[in-house]
Amino acid sequence: GEWASRHRSEAEPLGVLDNMSQHVVNGDSSCGKVLTLDNMNPNVKRVEYAVRGPIVLRAMQLEKELKEGAKKPFNEVIRANIGDAQAMGQKPITFFRQVMALCSYPELLEDDKFPDDAKQRARRILKACGGSSIGAYSASQGIECIRQDVSRYIEKRDGFASNPDNIYLSTGASDAIVTILKLLVAGEGSNRTGVLISIPQYPLYSATLADLGAVQVNYYLNEDSCWSLDIPELKRAVTEARQHCNPRVLCIINPGNPTGQVQSKECIKNVIRFAKEERLFLMADEVYQDNVYRDNEFHSFKKVLFEMGSEFSSTVELASFHSTSKCYMGECGFRGGYVEVINLDPGVKAQLTKLVSVRLCAPVPGQALLDLVVNPPQPDEPSHATFMKERTTVLANLAEKAKLTEEIFNTVPGIKCNPVQGAMYTFPQIKLPQKAINKAKAGQEPDMYYCMRLLEEEGICLVPGSGFGQRKGTFHFRMTILPPTEKLKIVLKKISDFHVRFTKEFSE
Repeated sequence: GEWASRHRSEAEPLGVLDNMSQHVVNGDSSCGKVLTLDNMNPNVKRVEYAVRGPIVLRAMQLEKELKEGAKKPFNEVIRANIGDAQAMGQKPITFFRQVMALCSYPELLEDDKFPDDAKQRARRILKACGGSSIGAYSASQGIECIRQDVSRYIEKRDGFASNPDNIYLSTGASDAIVTILKLLVAGEGSNRTGVLISIPQYPLYSATLADLGAVQVNYYLNEDSCWSLDIPELKRAVTEARQHCNPRVLCIINPGNPTGQVQSKECIKNVIRFAKEERLFLMADEVYQDNVYRDNEFHSFKKVLFEMGSEFSSTVELASFHSTSKCYMGECGFRGGYVEVINLDPGVKAQLTKLVSVRLCAPVPGQALLDLVVNPPQPDEPSHATFMKERTTVLANLAEKAKLTEEIFNTVPGIKCNPVQGAMYTFPQIKLPQKAINKAKAGQEPDMYYCMRLLEEEGICLVPGSGFGQRKGTFHFRMTILPPTEKLKIVLKKISDFHVRFTKEFSE
């Protein structure tokens, strides 16, 4: 048949495929695929992940066409769709890469080019590895001395004790988030676990809930109040959800992705009170905790929980997450991260340990890098001055780019951009003419149509707001602020010009 002619291998004898096709035609599917779209896991088909969705596939295609000499209205595709700092030109932190090089190739420990503190750190990490090699498996929960360093980091950050036994090292924060959600999802029908997630949200959450067959419960952030989190809205979401599921998890992303807000301490207190009253398990995604700009301040959920006293700190169940991928590090590819669990039932904790054991362990190079993040060079060490300079420069540049993005977008009629208080993104609202909305209705969301047109005409890859969720009747896009300042100015100008042109085209 047609399938055989399209997929015939040069090495495949003609008769074999013809016979196979004949079996299928005659109703004998014994030679057909065991796994098909019709009989595969239906939850997987429900998974969507906009950050790497169709628009990114088209961007990759355009890059390929440009390389092959195709003429386009632009010379390069600028990917502003994903928070991948080093792909956008951010330089790695010298000390981190020195220690990672030493750990990967210990012969370099004899090389005079490396500072003593980097060598000492590498030796300590290698000593903790099986066979003194980062190529060996580690304990499933993570290397013990690294978990101790993570605990010390949390204690220093929050001013409250942290137990290394409550720390699980993970493959980035994403892996830990999925693992904790796995523990929480149970029940059938109206007793199925409901998970409250913010809208707009990071699509890892909706994708994981679809995969696990959990019930997604949306609560909307208040765009008019700089994407704040309102307790009455949480109450509405829980009350409505109880009619069809069992809501028992509340996920918070702070600083926000894709929305870039930083929650105040008062807001976090209110959320903790709400979680206690409603008997909700709290999940705090805090991977952007160093990405805080202007006069905002990051407060961890763990710190605020313990400041509220034992009535809360001994009862509210909390899992908080951090990663090596964001902040000033931007080491996405190493896949380092951790989760700290608080007030977890001991029996459940044993099940969590069992679950991570099945995965063997998080990547050991990622664990080593995490150790450097939570235990950077100290003031009396030779690498400290360079480390502090590099860290400060990265964060100062991001703060400048956050301000620039907001200011430029707010000069464009039809684009409304909240202050970027933290994280690495902006999520502006765009006003689309009715004619453009109608044009897009043949199978795609209006903001997807807008972003696809922007990609084809200007070579800029953004993610439409519909991929993150948004209030009905509003349209947005998410853009990372990571490109170098000069390139970011070009990106902002191109988007601004495109928006004016697009609006004019559909307003006549």
